[in-house]
Amino acid sequence: MKGLFRGGFIVWTVLRFGLDELVLASFDKPWIRLVTRVVSIGRDLRAPRGQRLREALERLGPIFVKFGQVLSTRRDLLPPDIADELARLQDRVPPFASSVAVGIIEKAFNRPLSDTFASFEQVPTASASIAQVHFATLHDGREVAVKVLRPDMLPAIEKDLALMRTMAGWVEGASADGKRLKPREVVAESDKYLHDELDLLREASNAAQLRRNMAGLHLVMIPEMYWDYCRTDVMVMQRMTGVPISHTQRLRDAGVDMQRLARDGVTIFFTQVFRDGFFHADMHPGNIQVSLAPETFGRCISLDFGIVGTLTEIDKEYLAQNFIAFFRRDYKRVADLHIESGWVPAQTRSDELEAAIRACCEPYFDRPLREISLGLVLMRLFQTSRRFQVEIQPQLVLLQKTLLNIEGLGRDLDPELDLWATAKPFLERWMIEQVGPAKLLAQLKAEAPAYAKLLPALPRLLAQYLKSPGLVTRQELVQLMAEQKRTNKLLQSIIYGGLGFILGLLAMQIVVRVRLF
Repeated sequence: MKGLFRGGFIVWTVLRFGLDELVLASFDKPWIRLVTRVVSIGRDLRAPRGQRLREALERLGPIFVKFGQVLSTRRDLLPPDIADELARLQDRVPPFASSVAVGIIEKAFNRPLSDTFASFEQVPTASASIAQVHFATLHDGREVAVKVLRPDMLPAIEKDLALMRTMAGWVEGASADGKRLKPREVVAESDKYLHDELDLLREASNAAQLRRNMAGLHLVMIPEMYWDYCRTDVMVMQRMTGVPISHTQRLRDAGVDMQRLARDGVTIFFTQVFRDGFFHADMHPGNIQVSLAPETFGRCISLDFGIVGTLTEIDKEYLAQNFIAFFRRDYKRVADLHIESGWVPAQTRSDELEAAIRACCEPYFDRPLREISLGLVLMRLFQTSRRFQVEIQPQLVLLQKTLLNIEGLGRDLDPELDLWATAKPFLERWMIEQVGPAKLLAQLKAEAPAYAKLLPALPRLLAQYLKSPGLVTRQELVQLMAEQKRTNKLLQSIIYGGLGFILGLLAMQIVVRVRLF
């Protein structure tokens, strides 16, 4: 019943703000134009269409606002007036009352606001779908940003998630593609990430992990979390000063190298995904700034870490191999990887899948971003996946969303950016590191503590065995000595085999480097 009420409210909002007009206006059938006129009776639709769409998404709640944020990064797919309005959803969602924010902060710390902060700006500096941010100063003089969760967020999200679960069940049962698309698993992934975003302590820990991971890269800055002032609904962090990355003209006027900035963004993304398997998954322009301070000029500033994506080692390896195969135009390898990973049925013919993938991707190589669209490529790949019954991987949905965000940012910063050429050297270096001797030594080092505990205990365990009454006879002792000889030979074989394996890896790495360079 709650789902029905929520569904009715969504339909009413769509009609109230004339969103049906945005869809039906593109059709020229007479009966469709008649329907448009009938449903428009009594409605005031004088406001621009982009404004009406933005206001409707704000009215519908945080999940719809996030959908608008994703759309706002794809100016190649939207009319300029709609893209400009949706961009306001990135950090200019209407704020809630400052008195409410103060009440939440005082309740979280169980003391008056003045006991926590020496100064506190009542007017929020940014307001988004989940929380809003106020600048403040601690009593020790540190300038901070205070993030406060919007009140009553959980019930609003639960209503939308319940409706999404119901709709996912309908799609899975009624659609021929239902089982392949795994809509219920995709909704479950969204459920997890949205609930994680409502816990600001979890967000603070995400930021701390990303800050450690990115410390040696010197391309991105992540604010320090002040743990003494972090709670589930309030988070206090280092105040960062920069220019929003969407203000491209202001950045150019300040002398920022936009081409380098675009390349740095690609490097940051692929480093987080393939090196760390832990990536910022909400990279719309409202969450990225650029520093103009002399000591950090031109470096990116990442904000808002409520949604992060994670990948297993298996996911990373398959994705990296797929990307490299794409960059080399080795479509047969792409097809084989999909079959090996179980993403397509085992009986799929590799040559047919190879030909279909080639038809999707070949037209877009050797072109700058201004001439291609990953969105359109993904649409064509989706049509191909339907034909070959490719199963959707729910754990990769966030990665796909983030990749589209990255492409949208790159298009704004440097339309001439060659995404393939920028990413290919990084992925090839990463693959060399995965199969080289350094990786082997790192794995042996990781296992060393377990062996270090076992090896010293071996003589004692053997002595206990030999002293056990009734266990060792003369014949058993002879057998034990023979077994020891065989063990020594086995250890020698392992040692020599390991040396041979390492030499083989070194030779393979030399061959790979010669082929690449």
